[in-house]
Amino acid sequence: MKSLIFDPFSGAAGDMILGSLIDLGADATKIREIIESAVDVTVSIDRADKRGISATDVKVNVTHKEHSRHYTGLVDIIKSAGLHPHIEKSVLDVFAIIAEAESKVHGESPETIHFHEVGQNDALADVIGSCAAIHEIGAEAIFCTPVNVGGGKVKAAHGLMAVPAPATLEILRSGNLLSYGSGKRELLTPTGAALLSYFAKPINDLPKGKILSIGYGAGDADTEDPNVLRSMLVEMDDILTKDQIEVLETNVDDVTGEVLGNLFDKLLAAGARDVAITPTIMKKGRSGHIIKVITKSQNSERVAREMMKETGTLGIRVIPTAHRFVADRRMDSVDIHLKGENFTSAVKIAQDKTGEVLHISAEYEDCRKIADKVGLPLKEVIRRVEEEAWGKFGL
Repeated sequence: MKSLIFDPFSGAAGDMILGSLIDLGADATKIREIIESAVDVTVSIDRADKRGISATDVKVNVTHKEHSRHYTGLVDIIKSAGLHPHIEKSVLDVFAIIAEAESKVHGESPETIHFHEVGQNDALADVIGSCAAIHEIGAEAIFCTPVNVGGGKVKAAHGLMAVPAPATLEILRSGNLLSYGSGKRELLTPTGAALLSYFAKPINDLPKGKILSIGYGAGDADTEDPNVLRSMLVEMDDILTKDQIEVLETNVDDVTGEVLGNLFDKLLAAGARDVAITPTIMKKGRSGHIIKVITKSQNSERVAREMMKETGTLGIRVIPTAHRFVADRRMDSVDIHLKGENFTSAVKIAQDKTGEVLHISAEYEDCRKIADKVGLPLKEVIRRVEEEAWGKFGL
């Protein structure tokens, strides 16, 4: 699976993202034409040396600067720019992220928000160019390692602010990007944060795979370390996580249902990952059960001893399994509105390494309490919670 990975160890801005994508292989001439046909700017693309790292340096030259723009006015400009529908949607969505962040920070509706720096033609050009380049590269998945936001303070239209600026911080929160601060100046701009939040899923480290190409986009700052954004195209080997396990199995024919029921809790407490008990017919027509347990190899002996102790079986088969494929799992929550009241329920989300959601299940105890409170069937509450979760996390 071909994946695009951003590695913003020196932050990210719109021009750095665009430069790294062109350096990675996006068609510079095509991207320039798309930008200049949509915005009243000229674009120059050159090379720059950033502390010994050769990077693509994108400069957007504007004929005049707007003092500020309403978000709604910016939307009208984008919609009338004649962009490809896929690019237009991405550009609109990126600016919607910025508008929502500014709205939250200033306590205004997005429709009344004034954009200052991010509403200028150069920022618009950066976003259009970056969206066009990402669509051209056509990666099957996009990831971002933890982003360095920088440090110190930054001068903005509203005065001197601590880094990261409030809108950038809000974008980081809503977009789930991983971040840290290192340096004495702003390294992550709202435009850079919005682009990465919209396109990329966060990862802690570079995944296993073969690196196909590398791109560096130059930033404007002269910092102690190279002020570049690194991007990579990687052919990833594994999409699903592999888990090393063993399977323990035994047959029993003289164990009561009560003992078997108690066995589940005992084996799970001993380190079993899963337990299955299946009715069967044994020799001489006797009824019995097959007990099958999945466990980590380091827990096998302890789990096997518990099986012998609880059931009286004299032998347990060990079926070594090199690995099994498992989905990555995480817990999150959703809010639902039922019969005039608001409730929160936990949900378990299963996904692969690309971040694609494979399955969502509602937390039973939360749903049971909600069902009791509002007098609805449990299955209806579970359905509503999972439907809300798919809308929030699955699309």
